[in-house]
Amino acid sequence: MSIDPAPHPITVRIPEACRITGIGRSKLYELIKAGDIPTIKVGSMTLVPIKGLEGFLEGVEKKVSG
Repeated sequence: MSIDPAPHPITVRIPEACRITGIGRSKLYELIKAGDIPTIKVGSMTLVPIKGLEGFLEGVEKKVSG
């Protein structure tokens, strides 16, 4: 058993959220405003929880395949 030396991030900033999901910046902000994707504000910085992105994408996948 090995230990992963680089822990995975639990949040990402908006540009990284766009990059890893393929969702455009404007659409991502629409989804955030609609409450579909959660965010965390730290000062002026907006962080997007990875679990929130995964949950949103899983929900979309279920709608498409279901």
